[in-house]
Amino acid sequence: MTDPNGHSSALHVDHVVKRFGALTALRDVSLHLNKGEVLGLIGDNGAGKSTLIKIICGYHRPDAGRIHVNGTEVVLRSVDHARALGIDTVYQGLALINELSVYHNMFLNRELRYGPLLNNRAMRRQATEHLTDMGVNIPNVRAEVAKLSGGQRQAVAVARAVYSDAKVLLLDEPLAAMGAKEGALILDLIRDLKTRGNVSIIIIAHNYAQILDVCDRVNLLQHGTITFDKNTADVTLEELTELVVAEYRNRRNRR
Repeated sequence: MTDPNGHSSALHVDHVVKRFGALTALRDVSLHLNKGEVLGLIGDNGAGKSTLIKIICGYHRPDAGRIHVNGTEVVLRSVDHARALGIDTVYQGLALINELSVYHNMFLNRELRYGPLLNNRAMRRQATEHLTDMGVNIPNVRAEVAKLSGGQRQAVAVARAVYSDAKVLLLDEPLAAMGAKEGALILDLIRDLKTRGNVSIIIIAHNYAQILDVCDRVNLLQHGTITFDKNTADVTLEELTELVVAEYRNRRNRR
């Protein structure tokens, strides 16, 4: 499957609808993610961004619409099913276990064993090699995750997903509550993944300057549908800000 410009799609969401009782969270969402592309997904709180991500990662099932992964239509039965197809998500909560070491978190639920015992030496070696290859500076993979900075924890969560052979990576507010230095670490990691071209990424973020910095394209989700789709090279920070501010004004005027 290709997008309107002939690019090969890693992911295609076609007219997806999701309702929760009387509430319609997604009305008619169509979205495509090209292979090797970084797509920024923006929108006001309550626009449906998290619901859409949860559908793509297999947590929710849509009430209507279709999803294609690498050109093949799929019905995502669960998060594990989505992961088996190469779709993984890194949430703000990260799903890391603070009391465990970096390398144990890297191999969480897929530990290497030597007979009945954990093969800690092999996991330490492979975790170190993978983090180094991705440019993630963790001085000691034996360290507990709780002792890492916020940027380092986020980097470990992203590296774990990529190491698990994720082809579509969903990042939910990866830079939230981070300082400039920590945020720069994650932005550099995303740039590196984009350069490699073997992972396609969707980023949910409220910092539009960062979206324009690292993303190839931006989508705006409003009223449960995509209302804006442009290459970041063709859009300005002022334009994105005005789009969302206009929506805020309209919502206030409707009250």
